[in-house]
Amino acid sequence: MSSLRDLPSVDQLLQQPLVSTWISQYGRPQTLEALRQVLGNARQEFSQKKQIPSHEALLSNALHELQEWSQPSLHPVINATGVILHTNLGRALLSHAASQAIQDISLSYSNLEFDLSRGQRGSRLVHAEALLTRLTGSEAALVVNNNAAAVLLVLSALARRRKVIISRTQLVEIGGGFRIPDVLKQSGAHLYEVGTTNRVHLADYQAAIDEVAPALVMHAHRSNFRITGFTSEPTLSELAEVAHWSGIPLVDDLGSGALLDTALYGLEHEPTVQESLSAGADLVCFSGDKLLGGPQAGIIIGKADLVARLKKHPLARAIRADKLCLAALSSTLLHYLKDDALQEIPVWKMITASTQQLQERATGWQHTLDQGEVIFSKSAVGGGSLPDATLPGPVLALTVHSPNRFLNLLRQYHPPIIARLEDDRVIFDPRTVLPDQDQALLAAINMSINPSFKGNSTP
Repeated sequence: MSSLRDLPSVDQLLQQPLVSTWISQYGRPQTLEALRQVLGNARQEFSQKKQIPSHEALLSNALHELQEWSQPSLHPVINATGVILHTNLGRALLSHAASQAIQDISLSYSNLEFDLSRGQRGSRLVHAEALLTRLTGSEAALVVNNNAAAVLLVLSALARRRKVIISRTQLVEIGGGFRIPDVLKQSGAHLYEVGTTNRVHLADYQAAIDEVAPALVMHAHRSNFRITGFTSEPTLSELAEVAHWSGIPLVDDLGSGALLDTALYGLEHEPTVQESLSAGADLVCFSGDKLLGGPQAGIIIGKADLVARLKKHPLARAIRADKLCLAALSSTLLHYLKDDALQEIPVWKMITASTQQLQERATGWQHTLDQGEVIFSKSAVGGGSLPDATLPGPVLALTVHSPNRFLNLLRQYHPPIIARLEDDRVIFDPRTVLPDQDQALLAAINMSINPSFKGNSTP
């Protein structure tokens, strides 16, 4: 019977020629840790099995550990769900220009906070501000790391220990448990609700203003749900008139950040940033990675005096955008200024994809696989934008023996394939699959259906 004395030492395993290559590839500290771990596991298992693994088995286990530790947990996937702004899959894809801007800035020093004309320290806040003011017509702009942070900054800087009026119809919760009342509480502002859950009137706002003399009137766009039936609510312009008559700033948490009219492209109308400003909002907060189609960012535009107060608040530094975000956002905004957003920004390319383009790709997949049926289905915009809005288009539908097992298998390939179920069939939507991902997608599907097939994707 084997004994623990037959177990090799760490030094003995280090002498193996193969281990020297691991040290070069994974580093000596990680290699030592992997060897110690497999030897520790072998000692624990000896009490049950009374066997000592071979040197080959120990080394194989150590290599497996090294590979697992060195594999990043964040990696690309193929989104075949048809959900364009899929929050769980990273929301908006960046344009090639935005991606290139990130690479250029990350591989070199930059003038992030250096004024080239004066040769002295400058401000990072200027880099996207000029583009945002030119594009939207606002007086000033500020970029932070996401829209939740933007709202928190506005409330902290302008309404701490004071009342903020908001309708009960707008006390929303978005993904991840982000709730407007909780943000108000965290900022130190005091919530003052008006109206009911389905109806609010201008008189409610006016009465509240007269009663509590608030710091702000806040409007929150319901980006991810609807209230229907017996409802009523003032327009943003009506609300602005009431607020301004009393000298109270109006803040619009717009959320999705649309700069183009979605109604022109087969969708219902989503309020745009420019419309919020025109309606009289003094500050507008919105996301960079939703319908704007850029990087994760929170953008605040509006009156210069109010934005100046935000820039000076201590919280602004804690939630500021980094150089990579500013580089990508600036490139994304330039697409709108150059009027090529529909051709260059992936979100808008997917929204405006023609039926013919989608039909050709879905039919091509079907012919390559010799499987499935091309049917019409519906893609979703997603990302908390345009609730219930869908885009019709051709998709590839596969009937398989065990759909959930099939989906699980697809997620194990590199890159993983994320599809959806519809009427017990697996749906692959070409709207959200990039053209250069077709080969990997088809190889993974083929290997899942036909285990003997050899392709480029590997489990």
